Amino acid sequence: MQQRTIGTVSVSAIGFGGMPISIEGRPDEAQAIATIHAALDAGITLIDTADAYHIHADEVGHNETLIAKALASYGSDTSDILVATKGGHLRPGDGSWYVNGNPDYLKRAVKESARRLNVDAIGLYQFHRPDPEVDYADSVGAIRDLLDEGVIRMAGISNANPERIRLSQEILGGRLVSVQNQFSPVFRSSEPELELCAELGIAFLPWSPLGGIGGAKKLSGAFSEIADAHGVSPQQICLAWELALAPVVIPIPGASRPASIIDSAKAADLVLTADEVAALSAA
Repeated sequence: MQQRTIGTVSVSAIGFGGMPISIEGRPDEAQAIATIHAALDAGITLIDTADAYHIHADEVGHNETLIAKALASYGSDTSDILVATKGGHLRPGDGSWYVNGNPDYLKRAVKESARRLNVDAIGLYQFHRPDPEVDYADSVGAIRDLLDEGVIRMAGISNANPERIRLSQEILGGRLVSVQNQFSPVFRSSEPELELCAELGIAFLPWSPLGGIGGAKKLSGAFSEIADAHGVSPQQICLAWELALAPVVIPIPGASRPASIIDSAKAADLVLTADEVAALSAA
């Protein structure tokens, strides 16, 4: 599978987004673990998670725990798997979301994430979402401290605008390695952030790269036409298009069934022509 880089770490060009196996409509645990195993079998070496990927208030870190179980039961070497988790976005268990960018909270949360993932240090930790009640520099400063202390090996941010990307790079002393923003054919407002990441050499990880829950089934027009020409799914074409936009792009499609992530993984080796990329960008 084609490889890309986060910091100094080589990972698969397509990652696995763990959110669908832990939120509403999630599969049973056996299917969830089978889906993660299918991702690993397909050559995926980047797994995205967060402590907020759960439903009920008493199951914080549900997705992190599932991933740890899947890696432990895989039966083959998983030392090359990069697990990226996030903190600062929470679910109280009533279906809503809220944020907490307090530095002390983030430092506690990351240690809980490490415990659930059963690691000494988290491979990539990303500040999940800005908290309007906390100075952004203070939140990112906590991530810097965790990096300095060796609690995390690499640092990133999520749901950030260009100003916050530049500020984070400054606070982290040039050690910002990733930005995880929403981006898909139907949500392209993060193009400025993608372009900035390409300029700075920072990995850009599109979340909901297929358009979110149900979005994958709505890919049509040029995506369907080019998919038919290649004999592949529109979802593969969508991910291949995103990969073609910049060498720093690493989409992280979610999946709750093995077949879905197996199909998505094939996009890493799908080559589109310049005319096809242009047509998809204009669609």
